[in-house]
Amino acid sequence: MLLNLVYLLALLILSPWLVWRAFATGRYRSELAAKLFGHVRLFNPHTKQVAWFHAVSVGEVNLLGTLVPAFRKRHPDWLVVVSSTTDTGLAEARKKFPDLDVIAWPFDFTWAVSTALDAAKPALVVLTESELWPNFLAAASKRNIPVVVVNARMSPRSFARMKRIAGAARRLLFRHVTRFAVQETEYAERLRLLGVPSTKLHVTGSIKYDGAAVPNEAKTRALRASLGISEPNPPTPFPCREGGEKPSSLQGKGVGGLGSSLILLAGSTHAPEESIILRVFARLLTRFPHLRLILVPRHPDRFEEVARLVEQSGLPFVRRSQIGVPLPEMPAVVVLDTVGELGAAWGLADVGFTGGSLDGGRGGQSMIEPAGYGIPCVFGPHVWNFWDAARRLVEVGGAVMVKDEREFEAELEKLLAEPELRKRMGEAARALVQRQQGATLLTLNVIDSVIPSTALSRAA
Repeated sequence: MLLNLVYLLALLILSPWLVWRAFATGRYRSELAAKLFGHVRLFNPHTKQVAWFHAVSVGEVNLLGTLVPAFRKRHPDWLVVVSSTTDTGLAEARKKFPDLDVIAWPFDFTWAVSTALDAAKPALVVLTESELWPNFLAAASKRNIPVVVVNARMSPRSFARMKRIAGAARRLLFRHVTRFAVQETEYAERLRLLGVPSTKLHVTGSIKYDGAAVPNEAKTRALRASLGISEPNPPTPFPCREGGEKPSSLQGKGVGGLGSSLILLAGSTHAPEESIILRVFARLLTRFPHLRLILVPRHPDRFEEVARLVEQSGLPFVRRSQIGVPLPEMPAVVVLDTVGELGAAWGLADVGFTGGSLDGGRGGQSMIEPAGYGIPCVFGPHVWNFWDAARRLVEVGGAVMVKDEREFEAELEKLLAEPELRKRMGEAARALVQRQQGATLLTLNVIDSVIPSTALSRAA
């Protein structure tokens, strides 16, 4: 009851801002009644045991794109329901799982979570990474529904915050979780120090490595055609304007009508990273005239803002959402203002940058997906959300960490000028991803460890 009051007070305080955000961006308005009151409509026959898989947003939905099919293959007698918190996550889940019920995650009010659980009647709940809400967990525990957190992580920043409320976290959150399938030993140790019993902790690795190992070649080909990018060309001399006509043999993806080319993809960017990238790109363009940029903002509500930034830069550009017929050739910049195409776009890149790593406040976005495509990546120092993956990639020579804009430009220039370096780094990155595969199988085993007790309790 106290939590409900806290949530209501927070809503009252934030309501002017939320109303403005909803009006300005369209966020928070979709399926509001379902979120507030837990109204769940299931269209599939409700005659089987139900497994409820939850993903916060698009990134976690993509993770479920690996795990859910594997679960369904192993347990064809179960009905799977998928939920997401964000509007973009729901849209992506409905595209990815067209034959499943996809529902909005209820706000953490007792009435909303109780109504949703009573309607869905899950025999199992699977949460991704770090999405823990006290009222939902308490309601699931009251109904004897086991909860498994998969791909679980505990970053240094989250750990520092949790330590201040470790007692409350154990009482309200951790005691209601049946199992944690944790990405790394370091994360498991932090959870143990917060009071999670070792018997609940199982190190499985990251499912994102398994998903990254299966690039979507069909979507990449379609995107290539739409953006006016030709098939990859063999190496050809690539003149660098600065310092005379010093040739450099560069392997590019090939932009139609331009001959050999290189594509820099900046994925999942946050402010002020787009401004940094555009400045660096403009300077590099004077040295590498066939360089092209695909810019992918992390959040859809910033698409307009980023498009204005590119327009103000004076660089020729196009927004992906406004391409009707395939482009004859790619302009200097493409703003990928669509949801669900970043994975395919990595297959077009020669060099990558993963966002949320230069701004200092986000903790980085995943660099595993470009590594699966064999793309050498550069990222900033703020990658605590993916510290282990970043560390491993840097150690094997598959990625570079930079401190600031100056180092970012220097490392990009080196990669653009040295095709053999790009090739070595890409191969090292892909090899690392392949060595880390297998988390999906281990995670399924953790989930299976709670299913027998579930079946018995349901039968009783």
